[in-house]
Amino acid sequence: QVQLVESGGGLVQPGGSLKLSCAASRSIFDIKTMGWYRQAPGKQRELVADINSGGWTNYADFVKGRFTISRDKAKNTVYLQMNSLKPEDTAVYYCKLEYWEDVALMDYWGKGTLVTVSS
Repeated sequence: QVQLVESGGGLVQPGGSLKLSCAASRSIFDIKTMGWYRQAPGKQRELVADINSGGWTNYADFVKGRFTISRDKAKNTVYLQMNSLKPEDTAVYYCKLEYWEDVALMDYWGKGTLVTVSS
Protein backbone atom coordinates (compact mmCIF):
# COMPACT_ATOMS: atom_id res chain seq x y z
CA GLN A 1 0.00 0.00 0.00
CA VAL A 2 1.04 3.53 -0.77
CA GLN A 3 -0.65 6.69 0.39
CA LEU A 4 -0.30 9.88 -1.59
CA VAL A 5 -0.88 13.12 0.25
CA GLU A 6 -1.44 16.29 -1.74
CA SER A 7 -1.10 19.79 -0.37
CA GLY A 8 -0.86 23.35 -1.55
CA GLY A 9 -4.30 23.97 -2.96
CA GLY A 10 -6.35 27.02 -2.12
CA LEU A 11 -7.94 30.20 -3.39
CA VAL A 12 -5.90 32.43 -5.68
CA GLN A 13 -6.70 35.40 -7.88
CA PRO A 14 -6.41 35.17 -11.67
CA GLY A 15 -2.80 35.62 -12.69
CA GLY A 16 -1.56 34.27 -9.38
CA SER A 17 0.53 31.23 -8.53
CA LEU A 18 0.29 28.12 -6.41
CA LYS A 19 2.60 25.18 -5.84
CA LEU A 20 1.13 21.76 -5.22
CA SER A 21 3.01 18.95 -3.52
CA CYS A 22 2.35 15.22 -3.47
CA ALA A 23 4.27 13.01 -1.10
CA ALA A 24 4.28 9.22 -1.18
CA SER A 25 4.14 7.45 2.15
CA ARG A 26 7.16 5.27 1.42
CA SER A 27 10.05 4.90 -0.96
CA ILE A 28 9.17 3.36 -4.29
CA PHE A 29 11.87 1.47 -6.15
CA ASP A 30 10.64 1.30 -9.71
CA ILE A 31 8.49 4.32 -10.46
CA LYS A 32 7.06 4.54 -13.95
CA THR A 33 5.44 7.95 -13.69
CA MET A 34 4.14 10.46 -11.19
CA GLY A 35 1.65 12.97 -12.38
CA TRP A 36 -1.08 15.47 -11.77
CA TYR A 37 -4.63 15.25 -13.04
CA ARG A 38 -7.54 17.55 -12.46
CA GLN A 39 -11.31 17.35 -12.44
CA ALA A 40 -13.55 20.36 -12.70
CA PRO A 41 -17.23 20.20 -11.71
CA GLY A 42 -19.22 18.35 -14.33
CA LYS A 43 -16.15 17.39 -16.32
CA GLN A 44 -14.02 14.29 -16.69
CA ARG A 45 -10.68 13.92 -14.99
CA GLU A 46 -7.87 15.00 -17.29
CA LEU A 47 -4.10 14.82 -17.34
CA VAL A 48 -2.30 18.03 -16.41
CA ALA A 49 1.31 16.88 -16.41
CA ASP A 50 3.44 13.88 -15.59
CA ILE A 51 7.09 12.98 -15.18
CA ASN A 52 8.64 9.58 -15.80
CA SER A 53 11.51 7.73 -14.21
CA GLY A 54 13.97 9.31 -16.60
CA GLY A 55 12.80 12.79 -15.76
CA TRP A 56 10.96 13.34 -19.03
CA THR A 57 7.95 15.56 -18.64
CA ASN A 58 4.65 15.68 -20.45
CA TYR A 59 2.13 18.53 -20.32
CA ALA A 60 -1.40 19.08 -21.47
CA ASP A 61 -1.59 21.82 -24.08
CA PHE A 62 -3.72 24.00 -21.84
CA VAL A 63 -0.93 24.33 -19.23
CA LYS A 64 2.18 24.49 -21.41
CA GLY A 65 4.27 27.49 -20.52
CA ARG A 66 2.37 28.09 -17.28
CA PHE A 67 2.79 24.95 -15.16
CA THR A 68 5.96 23.06 -14.29
CA ILE A 69 6.15 19.56 -12.87
CA SER A 70 9.19 18.47 -10.88
CA ARG A 71 10.15 15.81 -8.39
CA ASP A 72 12.41 15.14 -5.44
CA LYS A 73 13.35 11.48 -5.52
CA ALA A 74 14.85 11.55 -2.05
CA LYS A 75 11.58 12.85 -0.61
CA ASN A 76 9.33 10.71 -2.82
CA THR A 77 7.57 13.91 -3.73
CA VAL A 78 6.29 15.46 -6.94
CA TYR A 79 5.45 19.12 -7.32
CA LEU A 80 3.34 21.21 -9.64
CA GLN A 81 4.23 24.87 -9.90
CA MET A 82 1.26 26.71 -11.36
CA ASN A 83 1.71 30.24 -12.65
CA SER A 84 -0.56 32.63 -14.54
CA LEU A 85 -3.59 30.83 -13.19
CA LYS A 86 -6.91 31.28 -14.93
CA PRO A 87 -10.47 30.79 -13.65
CA GLU A 88 -10.73 27.74 -15.91
CA ASP A 89 -7.91 26.11 -13.93
CA THR A 90 -10.34 25.76 -11.03
CA ALA A 91 -10.60 22.06 -10.21
CA VAL A 92 -9.67 19.37 -7.76
CA TYR A 93 -6.10 18.35 -8.52
CA TYR A 94 -5.14 14.72 -8.00
CA CYS A 95 -1.74 13.13 -7.78
CA LYS A 96 -1.18 9.76 -9.44
CA LEU A 97 1.67 7.31 -8.98
CA GLU A 98 2.45 4.38 -11.27
CA TYR A 99 5.16 1.90 -10.40
CA TRP A 100 6.28 -1.59 -11.25
CA GLU A 101 5.97 -4.33 -8.68
CA ASP A 102 7.55 -7.36 -10.30
CA VAL A 103 5.65 -7.53 -13.61
CA ALA A 104 2.53 -5.78 -12.36
CA LEU A 105 1.93 -2.09 -12.95
CA MET A 106 0.48 -0.57 -9.80
CA ASP A 107 -1.27 2.77 -9.60
CA TYR A 108 -2.40 4.90 -6.70
CA TRP A 109 -4.29 8.17 -6.47
CA GLY A 110 -4.30 10.86 -3.85
CA LYS A 111 -7.53 12.24 -2.44
CA GLY A 112 -7.12 15.55 -4.22
CA THR A 113 -6.58 19.18 -3.35
CA LEU A 114 -8.94 21.95 -4.43
CA VAL A 115 -7.62 24.87 -6.47
CA THR A 116 -9.97 27.80 -6.90
CA VAL A 117 -9.02 30.68 -9.18
CA SER A 118 -11.33 33.60 -8.62
CA SER A 119 -11.30 37.31 -7.96
